[in-house]
Amino acid sequence: MKMTALNRVLLLITVFLSAYQIVVGIDDLSTAPIIAYTIAFGALLVAGLLLIILGFDVLDSPIVMIVSTIIPLTLSLGLVWEHSASFRTSYLIFAIIGFTAVTLTRSIPMQNKLPTIMIAFVHGIAGLTIFLLPIILSIQGVMKPAFSLVGIGGALISFDGLLLSIFKTGKPILSRDSTLQIFPGLLLLMTICFVAGFKYG
Repeated sequence: MKMTALNRVLLLITVFLSAYQIVVGIDDLSTAPIIAYTIAFGALLVAGLLLIILGFDVLDSPIVMIVSTIIPLTLSLGLVWEHSASFRTSYLIFAIIGFTAVTLTRSIPMQNKLPTIMIAFVHGIAGLTIFLLPIILSIQGVMKPAFSLVGIGGALISFDGLLLSIFKTGKPILSRDSTLQIFPGLLLLMTICFVAGFKYG
């Protein structure tokens, strides 16, 4: 499916917002969260550029699926490291194992559903962490209410991961064309939630 001019514009805005977050949005944090968030938004920036340059067909590439896994894993790792010290080590281990598993199942040709199941599982855990942790922190008053926008972004990143994974199942929720049409808008909305949540939360 050919990418429309509107979709390219939406993706370009996503790229600029990701670049802004890397340069400006995370400059007052400790070292580990800065590294994690920089990797996350850097991967989002790269994914956006790949989509702009190569079009929707790049979503079928194993490389893009691997890059798209880096985003929720490192973003959730940054949140856990910053706000939930007791889970730092265990979540770091999960992130390493999860990324390794996704990389292996996408790099080695497989005829079963294991690659799809693996990416759905990893995206699900990471997305749930990004969704719940900011909202809980906002409700508890540890962070400002606007920080819950990061949680909304977490819900969207889980949905984006689901849309990517269903391409391989043969039983998509929406048609491929419909999914691709809404994907750039969802990606931009997710990025806006992240940037606004970190800035105002």
